[in-house]
Amino acid sequence: MTKKQRALAAVQALKEEYPDAACSLTYTNPLELLIATRLSAQCTDARVNLVTPALFARFPTLDDYVNGSEQEIAELIRSCGLYKTKARDIFAMCQVLRSEYGGVVPDTVETLTKLPGVGRKTANLIVGDIYHKPAVVTDTHCIRITGRLGLTESKVPLKVEKDLRAILPPEESNDFCHRLVLHGRAVCDARHPNCAGCCMREFCKFARQEMKK
Repeated sequence: MTKKQRALAAVQALKEEYPDAACSLTYTNPLELLIATRLSAQCTDARVNLVTPALFARFPTLDDYVNGSEQEIAELIRSCGLYKTKARDIFAMCQVLRSEYGGVVPDTVETLTKLPGVGRKTANLIVGDIYHKPAVVTDTHCIRITGRLGLTESKVPLKVEKDLRAILPPEESNDFCHRLVLHGRAVCDARHPNCAGCCMREFCKFARQEMKK
C-alpha cells in the first residue's frame, strides 16, 4: 500500500467515523477564529471556549481591540496560560490588521504568518475554515496520528504539512485534519491508543504492529 493509497483510505475511514468535521473553537467571524486559535496554543479548545465569550463581548470589533489595551486583554484571557504573551500578540496583531490590511483577515498562509504570533498552524486553519482553500493544520493530533499511520516519517510541523499536501486530495485536507483531532481525542490517544477500536487499524502501520504483540 502506497502512502497515497493509505491516505485515501484514512480519509474515507475518518469520514465515515466522523461525518461532521468542524473546528471545535467557537467563533462568529474571521477575527474571532484568528484570536481563538492564538489562545489555543498550549491550551485546550474547551478552555478557550470558556474564555472567549467575555473577551469577544468586551472587544466586538477590530477597532475595539486597537483602542483597548494589552493589559485588559491579558486580564480576560488569564486562565488560558501564557496569557501575557498571547495578549501582546493579539493586541499587536489587531494593530497590524487595521494599519496594513484594512481590517481584513488575510486569505493566504504566507500573508497570515506575517502577523504577530501567527504560525502556519493558525494560518492554515484560517485559510481552510474561513476561505475554504486547501489547508493542512499540523497540530499535535495530526502529527501523532499521521506518523502512526505511516503517512510521514517526520515530527516537524512544516515537513509533515508538506508530506500530507503531497498525498491528500486538496478538497479533503482541511476536514481530514479536523477529523484527526476528533479521532485523537476519542481513540488514538498519545499514551494509550485504542488500536483494537480504531477504524483505521487494518492499514495503520502502528496498529498492525501493536496487534501483533
